[in-house]
Amino acid sequence: MDLINSYLERASELIGERSPAEKAYDDEVVAGLHKGLGIKAAINAANAKFPDEALQLDSKTQDDIQEHFEYLAEHKRILERLGMSG
Repeated sequence: MDLINSYLERASELIGERSPAEKAYDDEVVAGLHKGLGIKAAINAANAKFPDEALQLDSKTQDDIQEHFEYLAEHKRILERLGMSG
């Protein structure tokens, strides 16, 4: 259990606190990635659904944003495997 708790603590540090609106936006991007959309298409779909949380990709931020959402997607898969909500 210590390994799981350590992982959860570290994940919480990396993800940070998110408002319900931010979490819903993030979940929408992750869902788009899960459907096979590229990061730009997933962001655009989430932006259309949650315009107040919209992110803008550019050549300087795209890699970091993609990495962030890939991490969130993997984190969600881990939580599901552990029987926890994602």
